Amino acid sequence: MSQRIRAAPSLRDRSALLGATPPASGRSSPFGGSVYNPNPNHYQQQQFGHRYADDLEGQNDEALDGLSAKVKLLKDITIGIGNEVRESTIQLSQMNDAFAETGGILSGTFRRMNNMAARQGCRWLWYIVFLIIVFWFFLVVWWFRR
Repeated sequence: MSQRIRAAPSLRDRSALLGATPPASGRSSPFGGSVYNPNPNHYQQQQFGHRYADDLEGQNDEALDGLSAKVKLLKDITIGIGNEVRESTIQLSQMNDAFAETGGILSGTFRRMNNMAARQGCRWLWYIVFLIIVFWFFLVVWWFRR
């Protein structure tokens, strides 16, 4: 149950605050007979009042334990989400750096290719067209032979 400090019985006596009568719910008492007795000094009423208060306290403790378990679960989930966001941010940063580096390499390659094309004229274009046609031919043959 709960690990709260137990107060003196006079402070825990909820029957003095709430009265010994349980709310009218239409349900029968588990102790047999009616709990309510108009005589406030009746022993049975006091006994049931204490039992009813103890039952309420037990239900409150169980509900508190359930809520604390749910809060712990939510806390674990939010911590997990935070860790995932942090790791994803790091991974995206690394990917950004890799793409920037690749962009630099490709721009240098295209610059050198354009320099080569300017020196050789149009002959390099025919080599590229020939390679594309040969590559396309091999793909078509491979596709129909599958």
